[in-house]
Amino acid sequence: MKVLLCKDVKPIGWLGDIVEVNNGYARNYLLPQGLAQPATESNVKAIAKEKAKRAEHRIQENKRMEEAAKAVEGAEAVLAAKANEQGILFGSITNSQIAENLRSQGFEVADEVVLLPEHIKQVGTHTVKLKFDKDLTVSVNVVVVPEGGEAPTATAKDEPGSETTRPDEPEAQPEQPEAQPEEQKNT
Repeated sequence: MKVLLCKDVKPIGWLGDIVEVNNGYARNYLLPQGLAQPATESNVKAIAKEKAKRAEHRIQENKRMEEAAKAVEGAEAVLAAKANEQGILFGSITNSQIAENLRSQGFEVADEVVLLPEHIKQVGTHTVKLKFDKDLTVSVNVVVVPEGGEAPTATAKDEPGSETTRPDEPEAQPEQPEAQPEEQKNT
């Protein structure tokens, strides 16, 4: 059955498009919901002006998305989360947290734009894709650091004689001022 779409129906088409759909889909869903009308000559003429206006709006929206994607490409989102000594997070970093961080930096990013195959559960740098449109995808770096400190290191090569501290312990403060060379003491 051929119908004229009265609204944008994502998988089928845009307002004003004449599309061929199954009879049952048209009769049971599109027509009762007001999403489509029978594709008659008078209906096509009546909706032509609105179709042109929507097409212009879609073009402007695509330009805006391209500008937003170009601006955010290569950006870095730094998020702090509670983690254990091995760098495994107690919770996880979600797409909404990444989008919120990017928005706070002034980028125009919606939560659903951030594509995560699974939530981030480890401290470190992760590359995340942002999909603004079906053919408009960019990448950003997400750096996850443990709350209140630097990323833990598995092996640290320290200079001989220096003390090592664990990430959860405060650094030791020297009790006495550094010793001055004897030449300076005598003057």
